Amino acid sequence: MNLPAVLNGLLVSVVAAVLWKYASLREHASLLEEELLLTRQSQELSQARVDYHAALLALQEQGTRMVCTGKMHTDRICRFDYLCYCAEAEEFVFFHSNASVMLPNLGPRRFQPALLDLSSVEDHNTQYFNFMELPAAALKFMPKPVFVPDVTLILNRFNPDNLMHIFHDDLLPIFYTMSQYSDLDSEARLVFMEGWAEGPYFDLYRLLSSKQPLLKEQLRNFGKLLCFTKSYVGLSKMTTWYQYGFVQPQGAKANILVSGNEIRQFATFLMEKLNITREETPASEEYIVVFSRTANRLILNEAELLLALAQEFQMKTVTVSLEEHSLSEVIRVIAGASMLVSMHGAQLVTSLFLPRGAAVVELFPYAVNPEHYTPYKTLASLPGMDLQYVAWRNTIEENSMTHPERPWEQGGIAHLEPEEQVRILQSKEVPRHLCCRNPEWLFRIYQDTNVNIPSLLDVLRQILKSKPNLKRTKTGSVVHPGRVREPKCQTSVQATNEAKMMVSWQIPWNLKYLKVKDVKYEVWIQEQGENTYMPYILPHQNYTFSENIKPFTTYLVWVRCIFNKNLLGPFADVLLSPSLFRAVLCASSCQLLPVDVHHVITY
Repeated sequence: MNLPAVLNGLLVSVVAAVLWKYASLREHASLLEEELLLTRQSQELSQARVDYHAALLALQEQGTRMVCTGKMHTDRICRFDYLCYCAEAEEFVFFHSNASVMLPNLGPRRFQPALLDLSSVEDHNTQYFNFMELPAAALKFMPKPVFVPDVTLILNRFNPDNLMHIFHDDLLPIFYTMSQYSDLDSEARLVFMEGWAEGPYFDLYRLLSSKQPLLKEQLRNFGKLLCFTKSYVGLSKMTTWYQYGFVQPQGAKANILVSGNEIRQFATFLMEKLNITREETPASEEYIVVFSRTANRLILNEAELLLALAQEFQMKTVTVSLEEHSLSEVIRVIAGASMLVSMHGAQLVTSLFLPRGAAVVELFPYAVNPEHYTPYKTLASLPGMDLQYVAWRNTIEENSMTHPERPWEQGGIAHLEPEEQVRILQSKEVPRHLCCRNPEWLFRIYQDTNVNIPSLLDVLRQILKSKPNLKRTKTGSVVHPGRVREPKCQTSVQATNEAKMMVSWQIPWNLKYLKVKDVKYEVWIQEQGENTYMPYILPHQNYTFSENIKPFTTYLVWVRCIFNKNLLGPFADVLLSPSLFRAVLCASSCQLLPVDVHHVITY
């Protein structure tokens, strides 16, 4: 027998045994850690039993409370005292006593279709929150309640496996919901009721509170009836900027309430929690980041692309990958980058960590129209984000690699009827569609792409405002003009068919304290009883209008200030000014119609 072969065999066996033992120990350690975590959570909650009788008495005699803000279920957040959760029925319970309070009194409107949305995704029927009601006397026949001493925020995560949804639908709304209420501080407890497991990025949720978040599945470990002494239910939707196409094709929200300033404050908070410091990168050390994907949506000529970008912009290029790097490492690199290049995908939400003045370059596969999918364009374009955005689209079908044989959720189409497969393969552009399982969209978005580099560089040269050293713009707060002061209007009749109207005002009070280069004034003139108005943009504080001004006619006049072309101020106060024959009304209201008859006076 060959002695070296025997020794080699023994060595392999020993190494295998050691590795198996190591794997077993790691698995055992992981289980122990999970048990310790649940034990610690149980111990935290059991501390409330010290005051159990007082809490029970308060629930029964002082009564439960529900106070909600928001007119509709889509914008409502409710605060509860002693909202309970029955683990067996998987239902929230509101116990009524003579001292209970429910404001506002919604009656049957509470079920049209729900009290509120548990997630920040508006009016999604899987995210509705309701509760059942019982008299407090029913507690005698129910399991002994466990009282949670923490102030809690009860919500649903929308999709904790997807980074875009985590940031846009969960973390940002949680962060700003907590900032609205003083008792939702770093000691508050997050309770997730959607039923998902932790997911790959659960550590991000842990950054929002010093308390371990609780999952729906874990609640049954603490008792059959769990009562939250003080809880807030629901999430603010003020920070979301995108809708995913459940009712109409996806796109930017119609009414975006958040600016880049709030997004950047949130990004700074997360970076501090992750011990990431944003440092000014010297121009000689600026770099470009390319997101590398290893499972799908590959850039087939990635090495060639990196070299071309480095040569074009005279910067070094680096790659990051969510499959190979921790999210903390990815954020650290992106926080100092001058440009971020990536195929369309959830990883692009990390562009919110880019420094001001940086560029976001989003690459789209063949047959995918960039104008139909704009979550990251919308983000980059928010006032105060100060990012440059570039979209590039592959228009050469031969530069794509499709995967019709894959499972449907990864873009496969083999499960479809042959005629439908042929139609999709021959299609030149994915039509607008609703979320979420459109097979043509999935087939095209999961393509791999050979980027046409001359075409991409051409687009970059056309759109980027500065190169090769992308400048950092200074942080600037947005200051709107105040109302114009002392608005006046006078009229004069020149002839039976000719009249003039002189309108004047003083500058807004805050203007003298600001360094504003471009100041103009907007004047609207509307004839009483008409539905249209004439708008004017004027550089001066007084103007005489004669065109289309008729004698013996009452007009409504609005005046406001504009800074730097798009920062609008409020309209001036209502002003009455008689003319020689009839009144002219100088009004401040931005409501053109209906006209308040009490403010229209004729002489």
